[in-house]
Amino acid sequence: MNNTRRTALLTMGTIAALPGLACGQAFPNRPIKMIVPWPPGGLVDILARSVATGMQQKLGQNVIVENRVGAGGMIGAQLVKDSPPDGYTIALTTSALNMGAALRQSESQSANAMLKPIGVAAFAPSVLLVHPGVPASDVRSLIEVARRTPGGMSYASAGPGSPAHFAGELFAALTGVGMVHVPYKGAPAAIIDQIAGLVPVQFANAAVALPHIRSGKLRALAVTSAKRWSVLPDLPTLDEAGVKGFEADQWLGLLAPPSTPDEIVDKINVTLAGILADASLKSKLAEHGMEAASPESAASFRAYLAKDFKRWLDLAKRAGIKAT
Repeated sequence: MNNTRRTALLTMGTIAALPGLACGQAFPNRPIKMIVPWPPGGLVDILARSVATGMQQKLGQNVIVENRVGAGGMIGAQLVKDSPPDGYTIALTTSALNMGAALRQSESQSANAMLKPIGVAAFAPSVLLVHPGVPASDVRSLIEVARRTPGGMSYASAGPGSPAHFAGELFAALTGVGMVHVPYKGAPAAIIDQIAGLVPVQFANAAVALPHIRSGKLRALAVTSAKRWSVLPDLPTLDEAGVKGFEADQWLGLLAPPSTPDEIVDKINVTLAGILADASLKSKLAEHGMEAASPESAASFRAYLAKDFKRWLDLAKRAGIKAT
């Protein structure tokens, strides 16, 4: 075989090996699988199916949402990590991935270490809720009640390492009050017991909390995000309410297997930005307790995730909370 032919064959082999370039077809040329590490019908699933519909329309390929639940989102994340880095298997997951890694004090299990960031899709604030029997009408009075509570005030969460757990620990760290974590197996169980008066305080997902706020079964004191929630615009942020520096809304974003080529990541990122610009989608997300994210590059999302993990890792170390 002469050198010219050998070079030509090697070049053809290299091109064929590149994701999306085989047979001269650009990405995507077949269906995309979106792994959601959370149950059907929940907050993340609602966002995933909305984004999947938008991607189908813009990319001209089916986007199949597949729920892989377990281990605080780790099962789904690991599945995507182990998938071929060709853009055809991606994850839509949340800050729980970084929080769980922080709880285990394992940087190797953080979002940036396990996966390749594509783009943030939305932010979901939580609401500081108290049972109506708690004699606190605002955050300052809640802090005073907590200071007078022997052994500390109990607060519910959806489980260790959940956004509600870390929000409670952040509240304790920034106010200096004693808080006792009461973990549940999911948010619904935590809400039920709080309504029953078995636990006085909770940092609940905004959409989950809204019906109970409107019915008067629970009282909302503040939101955990940096800005007010558009659905309850009169509700202050915790920072505005006197807990300076408090910010604990969770991110929801797309991530890919670690070695996915930048050109594929960037194409999905641009597609996501176009989806999030739709006014009807923004309204739908707001109804479900989410704020559509402003368009950001994959590099910006990666930088954000690094800061996010460090913030929760520092808090976990300072508060002395670990996975059991």
